[in-house]
Amino acid sequence: MDIIKYYGTDADKKEFINHDDEPLMAVIAHDGTHAVVSLLDEGFEHHILLKNAADREDIDKYYRIIFDNEEASWTFVCPPDYKGITNKEKRIVTFFNDGVDMITEFLKTVGYDVPITIPKRYRRHMDYINNTEY
Repeated sequence: MDIIKYYGTDADKKEFINHDDEPLMAVIAHDGTHAVVSLLDEGFEHHILLKNAADREDIDKYYRIIFDNEEASWTFVCPPDYKGITNKEKRIVTFFNDGVDMITEFLKTVGYDVPITIPKRYRRHMDYINNTEY
């Protein structure tokens, strides 16, 4: 996985891996080819980070996390066309499993061994699966 480190300004070009003072933001390609990482305050939002650092705009092809030395918070948004899977339950389960694998690989690559969490506001997909006979 190619890791693109994005810094908003030349003055901020410092090594930030395992930076204790500020959270980091990353977008990780679904296909595992690359990821973009920055200090949270430099990336602003996932789609802005992606556009500025990789000149790409299709945020739905990326897993999105904000992380620090304690956890990785996953913005869990399963695209409706993920891997062409039409069954909603199967699509969400596949997205979840693939995401855990890809995010874990990314975190290990950049030197973080932290749990992956999904904030409450993004758990609606998980709640959907839990309330559906599958």
